[in-house]
Amino acid sequence: MKRAQEFLAVDGLPWTDVAGAPGISERVLSSAPTGDGTELTRLARWAAGLDTSPAGVIRHEYVEEVLLLEGELEDLTLGTTFTAGHYACRPPGMPHGPYRTGTGCVMLEIRYRAR
Repeated sequence: MKRAQEFLAVDGLPWTDVAGAPGISERVLSSAPTGDGTELTRLARWAAGLDTSPAGVIRHEYVEEVLLLEGELEDLTLGTTFTAGHYACRPPGMPHGPYRTGTGCVMLEIRYRAR
């Protein structure tokens, strides 16, 4: 379970590079000590020009909710560009992406195990 917090000053958290994901940095808001990243709330920042197409379509074993806060994100499979205010909720195993962003983007991402 994630630890209790009452209003964290998010702007004071550093952006840290995500290991194995060049061009993506994060501010972890909360996490649980699962060791596999399935219980996580973060801000994720994608650099301008990032293209995830070499990795192909993405699937994972946790629920993922994403809210775009800034910028744009193009889904290369759907041929659609999403902008600030767009939201996604993906159950485990749901295929999505790959993505590209010309301007960069910031998103709120929440991950948790299916119950």
